[in-house]
Amino acid sequence: MPKQVIRTTDAPQPIGIYSQAVKAGDAIYLSGQIGLDPRTMQLVEGIDSQIHQVFLNLRAVAAAAGASLDDAVKFTVFLTDMANFSRVNEIMAGYVRAPYPARSAVAAAALPRDALVEIEAVLMVEP
Repeated sequence: MPKQVIRTTDAPQPIGIYSQAVKAGDAIYLSGQIGLDPRTMQLVEGIDSQIHQVFLNLRAVAAAAGASLDDAVKFTVFLTDMANFSRVNEIMAGYVRAPYPARSAVAAAALPRDALVEIEAVLMVEP
């Protein structure tokens, strides 16, 4: 199955050896996003701002693939402080609609650039 690399300037450019997303068949795998502002490549401040920025970044990558966050079937959330999990729930509700995707949440000792949250997603689209 051929792979298609997804790229957009509307989301942060990769800071390592990975693609923003890869489409393979009907699946689109979005790399984990942290709260980097794509214009400045600087981390936004505060947990709420970082969560919003993460979803904006994921939405931009999904759009570049011809999809939306409504196509998400799975999110994986990484948090440096699980006390922020309720804020993820509240803010996520503004970016996805029911039926909601599956989701996992993982406590992480540290994230790139000392981010407070990172989220990755898997989307499924019509062939």
